[in-house]
Amino acid sequence: MGRVVGLGLLGVLGLLVVIGIAGAAGSGGGGTDEDSGASNSSSVHNEATSEARSDSRDGSGDDAGAGDAGAGSQAADFRSCVDKNGTATEKAAVRHITKVTGADKRNNILDAPEVFTDFSGGLTGPHQGEGKLIASAFSSCYESDNGLVTVYDRAGQILANGTF
Repeated sequence: MGRVVGLGLLGVLGLLVVIGIAGAAGSGGGGTDEDSGASNSSSVHNEATSEARSDSRDGSGDDAGAGDAGAGSQAADFRSCVDKNGTATEKAAVRHITKVTGADKRNNILDAPEVFTDFSGGLTGPHQGEGKLIASAFSSCYESDNGLVTVYDRAGQILANGTF
């Protein structure tokens, strides 16, 4: 009986060691993974990014929205891409974006950018459709092998999510 308990505890300890090693290997990439994210971008996003940056230099950039949505930010880059390639309803929905995080660094393993809006009501609220439009537009502008974009309302509740 003692041998069975001892081997069981040894198995649990071994499992914890394997999980620890896997966690350290998955999070310890450093600069090489972050730098390679730019090469995984779609050409649509690269064009939109260069346009948004050139607009911010000459002062003609679109400054709609608040917070991090100024010219040259991730939100402005995303908005510029949708303005160039999106539908009229997608363009209207992205006007409510206040901040985008995680869209600039992708590693194609588990990319999870977040889009924050000034909508309210959460997943079952009246702006769920606009949240889905934003997630759909994100997938048109960015590419990843295994990406999940999440759209939040102003209170931090999930409006929608989608793969890209």
